[in-house]
Amino acid sequence: MPVALAGLALVALVTAALWWRQRLRNAALQRQLDASAAALQELQQACARLAPAGVVNRLVADGASAAMDLPPQRKVVTALFIDLVGYTAMSERLDAAELARVLNGYFQRMSDAVHEHGGHVSTYLGDGILAYFGALRPNPWQCNDAASAALEMRAAMRRYNDELAAEGLPALGVGIGIHRGPGLAGMFGSRERMEYAFVGRTVNLAARVQGLTRTHGTDILVTDAVMEELDAAFLLDPMPPEPVKGIAEPVRTHAVRGRATTAASA
Repeated sequence: MPVALAGLALVALVTAALWWRQRLRNAALQRQLDASAAALQELQQACARLAPAGVVNRLVADGASAAMDLPPQRKVVTALFIDLVGYTAMSERLDAAELARVLNGYFQRMSDAVHEHGGHVSTYLGDGILAYFGALRPNPWQCNDAASAALEMRAAMRRYNDELAAEGLPALGVGIGIHRGPGLAGMFGSRERMEYAFVGRTVNLAARVQGLTRTHGTDILVTDAVMEELDAAFLLDPMPPEPVKGIAEPVRTHAVRGRATTAASA
């Protein structure tokens, strides 16, 4: 083989070897990038269970310190408080694993109803759930969304009770209180643990209204502040004013019977 051809062959061989080596490096880097992206997505999904998506996204983009330093804001928010009825009797007859399964089924169905209507589940309090509408972003229809979520919760509990009955388990009920008012939204807590929350009298009154569901023998109650913002399609029954702890004046509430169809409301 002439020297010139041998040299060209050698150059071609070296070039091919370098190209193949670089391709292997690129493939290894791509695998690392894919693994990092998957780990980041998994972390975001895990964090989303503990904080709103907006807070998680800022934490990922700007770092933990920036997310923790989100300035608090005064907002008008609709708070929904739901409590489980019949839990005590059920807890006395089920073992721990079975009871946890039933509770988790309840939590999942109620949380789904909140999320489907644009709300945010803030926290679980025993067998109760505190959710907000309009806390994370402006929502002029927050009262309608909260009431719609409550009606979906009612329907979901009926379906869930059918499942429980098929297993020979007693039916469960819920009491839901909804109130709209001002408060402070932001990151609250200690150095060891922070969470996004909405604090103020609005939350307390929503919990008190939930307690009135047993007094009035109904499952969904809204205050005057919510009633004034609701669409006319919601069917409401006024309840007599009742005194509640921490509130000077008796609280007027309205039972949510249902929602009329579009044709009927028109």
